[in-house]
Amino acid sequence: MTYTHLTPNELVMIEAYFRNNQPVLEVAKQLKRSRQTIYKVFHFLKQGNTAYDYY
Repeated sequence: MTYTHLTPNELVMIEAYFRNNQPVLEVAKQLKRSRQTIYKVFHFLKQGNTAYDYY
């Protein structure tokens, strides 16, 4: 299985879902990414960072 980095567009979408209090599972399904990947970004955003900081 190959790893693909999150694109800037995906990160912005994840941040928007995070700001709207969407569950990790729903975001993962929408973006067709693993829950762990989304959870990592959510955790980063909870610390007061932005998608741009993550990128």
